[in-house]
Amino acid sequence: MVAIGSDHGGYDLKQCVIRHLEERGIPYEDMGCGGKESCDYPIYGRAVAKAVAEGRCDKGIVICTTGIGISIVANKVKGIRCALCADTLSAKMTRLHNDANVLAMGGGIVGANLALEIVDTFLDTEFSGEEKHCRRIRLIEEE
Repeated sequence: MVAIGSDHGGYDLKQCVIRHLEERGIPYEDMGCGGKESCDYPIYGRAVAKAVAEGRCDKGIVICTTGIGISIVANKVKGIRCALCADTLSAKMTRLHNDANVLAMGGGIVGANLALEIVDTFLDTEFSGEEKHCRRIRLIEEE
């Protein structure tokens, strides 16, 4: 299950990603927002991150205008490794090396076609499990 959320600036891209998840038969939970009215991205970024951190969802996708603010919020939740990606190589590498569990994108930065390729790469790439990457993830999670 994929948790997905956006603010008003990421709403259109979120709807595009939701249609794509449906076409692929990937279950998702839409954590909001519900439209293009101005709203606060921390509410939706935190909701997605908590759903992933608590194990209710396997991965998350968060979208705001740039992807920056909502990724910062998601990364404040313990156990979340949110990566802001604007290309498929970054999406692949963050899964392989960082075992990122939340993808952030900018609705005003990434076009729909590229965004769907990024989503597919992120969801379809498994963590490498290499010892050096496991060690680095442990170091990331230290307080």
